[in-house]
Amino acid sequence: MGTRNSNRGKELGALDELIAEITVDAYGDDEQLWAFRQAFEEDIALPADGFVIGEPVSVIAIDYDGNERRGLTAKCRREDGTEYVIAISEVVLPKASAGARYIAAYRRWLNLEPYPAEAKTPSRRVRQHKATDDDIDLSKPVELVALSVMERAARCRLLGSDRIITLRANRLWEVVPGAIVTVTPRKQWRYGGHPYLSGDIQSTRIDVKVLDLVPLGLEEMGMWDPKEEYWGEEGEPIEEWAKPIIAHGPRPMFEMEQVLPGEDPDDPFNDPITRSNDLKDAGERTEAEKILMQLCQADLRCLDAHSHLGNFVFDHHPQDAVHHYEVGLCIGELSLGDDFTGVLAWGLIDNRPFLRCMHGYGLCLWRLGRFDDAEHIFEKMLWLNPSDNQGVRFLIDKVKAKTTWEDRENE
Repeated sequence: MGTRNSNRGKELGALDELIAEITVDAYGDDEQLWAFRQAFEEDIALPADGFVIGEPVSVIAIDYDGNERRGLTAKCRREDGTEYVIAISEVVLPKASAGARYIAAYRRWLNLEPYPAEAKTPSRRVRQHKATDDDIDLSKPVELVALSVMERAARCRLLGSDRIITLRANRLWEVVPGAIVTVTPRKQWRYGGHPYLSGDIQSTRIDVKVLDLVPLGLEEMGMWDPKEEYWGEEGEPIEEWAKPIIAHGPRPMFEMEQVLPGEDPDDPFNDPITRSNDLKDAGERTEAEKILMQLCQADLRCLDAHSHLGNFVFDHHPQDAVHHYEVGLCIGELSLGDDFTGVLAWGLIDNRPFLRCMHGYGLCLWRLGRFDDAEHIFEKMLWLNPSDNQGVRFLIDKVKAKTTWEDRENE
């Protein structure tokens, strides 16, 4: 097994550096607590949306009153307007925010786990922050991030915020979870305490880099060595696609974190994806799709939900399927960066959702006649997973030859 702790080690090292930076001129607990208070005051914009034991709150003040046993406190406001004071170490802010990093550093200084379990599993939060009347200017276009899409409505969050709102608009069939939707608003209202917005969709686009998602973790799993792989029977010529991969030599191998909201680790055969597939096979497509949409709504980083949503429409609507796969692919690529040269082996099962998105995306590009783009994706897949369990090596020559999908089926 590889060094699963390496990423965590880097994370803790970064927090130690931040603690040292905050407390550099402070001696003793009291001075260091004042130093933390100063850092929070200077670097965290308030009010800030957060959670306390899963309940959404607005953090409106952070303070230290000199009581070392009590430490730093946060004044929080609930949705009903009531306010209370709680230890700041019990507050969870979105992990992608600067505030979350400072709270993690403070918790580590207290010898607590920097990121409590609730912060690691935002998908399990039942309640979310809701958009308010002040969040939307009805005289200007509004940018929303689609989380889940049904026939007549889409659950969204405001771009740059975790606040949710339900959109009622035309052309929702063009929207996929993870897409950014620009809307000309007409009306905003609340029903049953939940915010709604109606309007006309101006445009949609896929740009996951601005969604403030925490990249999926990459775990080092040792070295992949081409000498240990099967490349054909002895004496058989090496296929052209494999030659540069073999010549490159050993490369580090990784497994990508898999997010699956609602998964029961004690019952691996009863996960939401399996339930969705079973419903689909039973002809209950609406219910099956609903499960996948709920997974995306819980956490957009559930790559398998994107790949299976693509599978739903791949046969008859590749122009729609391609967007589902693209969102999943781009979210996974947030973890790889532009200079990734490692291996994501299919044999490491948590890599499969990402590879499935990639495979579906490449097939759609081919079906849509985007041969050069499809070739690029397939070549990248062979480098990432040289064992090629998805059979890309049997397709890439046809793509290079610009054989259409229909002609390929007729061969």
